[in-house]
Amino acid sequence: MNSNLKVSEHKIVVPENPVSKFLFNDTRSAIIWLVIRLYLGYTWLMAGWHKVTSPAWTGENAGAAVSGFINGALAKATEGKDVTGWYAAFLENVALPNAKLFSFLVAYGEVLVGLGLIVGLFTGIAAFFGSFMNVAFLFAGTLSSNPLLFILATWLVLAWKTAGWYGLDRWALPLLGTPWKRE
Repeated sequence: MNSNLKVSEHKIVVPENPVSKFLFNDTRSAIIWLVIRLYLGYTWLMAGWHKVTSPAWTGENAGAAVSGFINGALAKATEGKDVTGWYAAFLENVALPNAKLFSFLVAYGEVLVGLGLIVGLFTGIAAFFGSFMNVAFLFAGTLSSNPLLFILATWLVLAWKTAGWYGLDRWALPLLGTPWKRE
């Protein structure tokens, strides 16, 4: 048996890799996550703000932009490009008939993700919902910056314990029973 493994009451404990321990459990890495968090937060906030202030997203023509986006994705699916059949079915049968609702969800969701990441409040949850939206855009055949944003958001989800250290999570998470302790 590997000498690094510890056996304790019928379970094997594998020691954590020092790099991942530093990145995901050590508050000294929080400055790295702060930079990533602020970049992602700003990107989401600006994208959402553009939508929230646009009549095609949340104004008198709410749903128009989402309908156009969905129809573009459905055209790609018809051509057999970039959009899988099951996602096209979801877009056609769920999202398109509810385009106005999805319009508000996307616009305000982007703003909330951006604000959560910028102020560092519920960082892991905000990053999760940001990555969820990135995946939805990717499934719809939209490449642009979505792969990069998805990767960075996924890293923030993994780093939830330290990513909000320079933010409101430093105070909010211990109140919710997720304390940090000194070693």
